[in-house]
Amino acid sequence: MKSKILRGMLLLATLMWLAILGLPLAAHEVKAPAPTAGLGTLEFPTSAKSAQAQQAFVRAALLLHLFEYDDAAKVFQHAQSLEPDFVMAVWGEAMTHNHPLWNQLDERAGRDVLAKLGKTPEERAAKAKTTRERDYLAALEILYSGVGNKQERDLLYAAAMKELATNHPEDNQAQLFHALALLGRSEGVRNVPDYLRAAEISRRIFEKNPQNPGAAHYWIHGMDDPEHARGAIEPARALSKIAPDAGHAQHMTSHIFIALGLWDDLVQANEEASRVVNEHAREQGKPQVSCFHYNEWLEYGYYQQGRMKDANALLLRCKQEGESALAASKPGKERDRLVARFEGSLPIMRATAVIESQDWNGPALQLDMPAIKDENVLAVDRFVTGFAAAQRGDLTLARSVLATLHDQVAAAKPDSENPQALDYLHILHDDLAGLVAAKSGDMDTAIALVRGAASRLDTMAFDFGPPVMVKPPHELLGELLLAVDRPGEAADAFTRSLQLAPLRSLSLLGLARAHKAAGHDVAAGASYRQLLAIWHQADADLAILAEAHGKVPSP
Repeated sequence: MKSKILRGMLLLATLMWLAILGLPLAAHEVKAPAPTAGLGTLEFPTSAKSAQAQQAFVRAALLLHLFEYDDAAKVFQHAQSLEPDFVMAVWGEAMTHNHPLWNQLDERAGRDVLAKLGKTPEERAAKAKTTRERDYLAALEILYSGVGNKQERDLLYAAAMKELATNHPEDNQAQLFHALALLGRSEGVRNVPDYLRAAEISRRIFEKNPQNPGAAHYWIHGMDDPEHARGAIEPARALSKIAPDAGHAQHMTSHIFIALGLWDDLVQANEEASRVVNEHAREQGKPQVSCFHYNEWLEYGYYQQGRMKDANALLLRCKQEGESALAASKPGKERDRLVARFEGSLPIMRATAVIESQDWNGPALQLDMPAIKDENVLAVDRFVTGFAAAQRGDLTLARSVLATLHDQVAAAKPDSENPQALDYLHILHDDLAGLVAAKSGDMDTAIALVRGAASRLDTMAFDFGPPVMVKPPHELLGELLLAVDRPGEAADAFTRSLQLAPLRSLSLLGLARAHKAAGHDVAAGASYRQLLAIWHQADADLAILAEAHGKVPSP
């Protein structure tokens, strides 16, 4: 212990003197990226020759564990500029092009990075200084080898990482990257045994180092479903404090909060995530846009809290700031990326606004949408347009949209990057077809269609986050059953909806109404009290508050 302290003091003293004297850290050094504080700690020894290169590598590895891929790549590149042929820094940069949880792999970019070390795997392996580093490199080569398909390579990579972790039990990062590989071999579709195994590995590393962001991060990912989420409340409470300067760390905690219906925590997490992202954008001279993943979750959380005005304001800011950012941007890759993200995010946020507010002719529907290229986003946009039309009695428009959505579903092909996308398209179609049938007076057909959509959802792997299909089919089924005075069946449907989305406000409201219609006043009162507890920050003029307080009869 004393020797470690002495070495640390000597290293710190050396760095301080170099800074005071203004001496270059390396003859070939380029300007370093701004230091990124507040990322946690980890030990990840390499054969780097300089303390400066190793420090850059560790910082980049922390960012990699936090899925801050762009920033991680820049810092790995900086480490390479300090020390050419730094094998592990090249390994790390190549790793930033593999996004296992998102089922994304940029093969060309990864191969281009590896080529910095040589043209062939053999040339690259020869530059590794230790057996352990060769093992890391050899495992990564599998992902970018081009042999077989992605699923086959992911399986081989996971096996290689398991072997590496077994051969180097003292290497906590090897254990964590093995856990991440287990999550990744599911190809974007939750495989519960793999997820729980990854969570257990991560939990053990968290016990060894509770400041390692990767341990908390992957533990959360392994258990971010309603059935298991309580087992990851500890890392969910910890991660935002471990890495306060990483937006993804702030957001990631809400994967557990949403699975448990902890709406106050979810809102706080995503408000902080958005603040961190905006702060970084200001530092880099980039526009601040109130759209994208964290704000999509934030808007959903506001609606669950009954904060309709805050949610509507966020949607409007997304549109205004997104359009301003695009108008000010210059042609190039950055602009293309912004366009794609904005075209994907605004329609999703508008869809959430329409469904959660139940305002079928409100301001959200009046917003002009950008051209939508993503077929899955386009389906959601069409669904919401048709759903709102049917709810307000415009069956001509609703049937027209349904026909278009039907054609889209019929032409859709399986998506290897999003394996459940086709199922979600079918659910959107059947939900809308069911509502159109109901508004046309054919309740038997309506209930059959929506029950089929609900049954399809029950066969699918759980997806974290706000409902992918926007309007949960079990919830819609409950509403249709209530409309035909079948409150017992409706209560069962709402209960199932709440199992998949705990404490979701509209499902909880539906359950309260079903119990009341069935004459179960005690059960109805309990559900209404739960709603009132969730809505403790709700808009004062929220109409449903009066119903929950028992001042007016339920619809």
